[in-house]
Amino acid sequence: MIGWLIVICEILFWIFVGAGLFARYILGWKKIGSLLLLCTPIIDLVLIIATVFDLKDGATAHFVHGLSAVYIGVSVAFGKRMIQWADEQFAYRFAGGKRPNKRPQFGKQHAAYERKGWYRHLLAWIIGNALLLFMVLFVNDFQKTEALLSFSAKWTFILFIDFLWSFSYTIWPKKEAKGHYES
Repeated sequence: MIGWLIVICEILFWIFVGAGLFARYILGWKKIGSLLLLCTPIIDLVLIIATVFDLKDGATAHFVHGLSAVYIGVSVAFGKRMIQWADEQFAYRFAGGKRPNKRPQFGKQHAAYERKGWYRHLLAWIIGNALLLFMVLFVNDFQKTEALLSFSAKWTFILFIDFLWSFSYTIWPKKEAKGHYES
């Protein structure tokens, strides 16, 4: 059930983003568009409440319960950036807005961009792990929530790999190939 709820929440997230941008740029309803965009955190709240109560009602934690915490962490850490990206793309393609800036591809700017992405991942990890710990403590049955701690360990490993990848550009900046011209 929680797995399907995550899928539904992800779909609803993008429906609300799309409806908000459509209202803002196509229909010219800026306030309604902003209101629709502000509804996206409510979707996250519904997901975490459903996950906690599913566990409290006796469900044994599985991958999808941990995934709901990741979803919330990523949504909080990257949500504003994702919506801003979608807003810029929508404004450019459908409302005569300026062309969005491309992300840096080379050198120190690229290294800084990659580090910022890792810092956002770290924030998502902190939020997600705080939620995982809250679920473990709230349910208060280690046997039923053991998978959440295992999930946290796996996510920590992924965060470490991302750290190595992201910060490698600081030590070895990506260089522009000879003859490469950016359009």
